[in-house]
Amino acid sequence: MLVPNVEMKITIEVETEDDYKQVTRLHTLAFNGDREAKLVEKLRKTPAYIPELSLVARSGKAVIGHVLFYPIKIKTNRKKCSSLALAPVSVIPRFQNKKVGGTLIREGLRKAQKLGFKSVIVVGHPNYYPRFGFEKASKYGIRATFDVPDNAFFAIELEKNALKNCSGTIEYPDEYAEA
Repeated sequence: MLVPNVEMKITIEVETEDDYKQVTRLHTLAFNGDREAKLVEKLRKTPAYIPELSLVARSGKAVIGHVLFYPIKIKTNRKKCSSLALAPVSVIPRFQNKKVGGTLIREGLRKAQKLGFKSVIVVGHPNYYPRFGFEKASKYGIRATFDVPDNAFFAIELEKNALKNCSGTIEYPDEYAEA
């Protein structure tokens, strides 16, 4: 996918093994530490990892942004609902505030829907994620297993009423806690 930009041309592509070092570097730069980079490395090694939902933004050959969507479950009283976690997303600092992250998120949501996923959960900035259609997860009765402010825990339905009967607690894989 080619993203028009007055200042530069950016493409969004599925991450490849050749991108791994650049992705590690950009997460480390974007978050001032390696926690998110280590999380991505661990998630890639799991059987549940979906390569098509790990996307990079490129400016030329350089990887300047990355987003990962990873399968999770919402445990209800009666069942487990499948969903995706959007985490992490990052952009190299000098390319931030140029719509790179938003383009990655929108393309990731589109690909997730195309692959049959019906919802996405994210912990993030209260003023950022609602612009993509995310709403407070509490609206759907969805909770995290850790403390997170209500205005920073979001869900989006990729299919109408996908979360209607999915009130419950998110089950993140162990890799999220270990990172």
